[in-house]
Amino acid sequence: MKLNRYNILLVEDDINLGFLLLEFLQSHDFDVKLFRDGEGGYNAFKNNHFDFCILDIMLPSMDGMTLAARIKKLNEKIPVIFLTAKSLKEDKIKGFKIGVDDYFIGRSLDVFISKLRRYLNDDPSVKIECIPKVGLILTDNEKPRASN
Repeated sequence: MKLNRYNILLVEDDINLGFLLLEFLQSHDFDVKLFRDGEGGYNAFKNNHFDFCILDIMLPSMDGMTLAARIKKLNEKIPVIFLTAKSLKEDKIKGFKIGVDDYFIGRSLDVFISKLRRYLNDDPSVKIECIPKVGLILTDNEKPRASN
């Protein structure tokens, strides 16, 4: 089944993680633009069409919280997920107050792709299976919710 190609803004300053995510998302039929700092990501968002934003919190030139707030001011309906190692409750609360849709703190990229497809309403009837060693299968039609 050929999926619609969605445009994703990915802002991640870690070079290795950024390229890993870029290649992984592209292998799942997403068009991805990778930027390594908040200012570059914001300028790209203003000048291009994106369907989804994936942001790190700790970024040079403009932190992810500020970037997310500015993106939401331009388009309050665009889904924004923080992909981060920061899991403090205070960070999550601050992010949700500015309009961030979710946080992804785990390591399973397959689960992340499942969340991404659900936010984009990309055929929720398709079952997304994780890699066998994880042993997790997502089959529900429920939109992901933020965890506490």
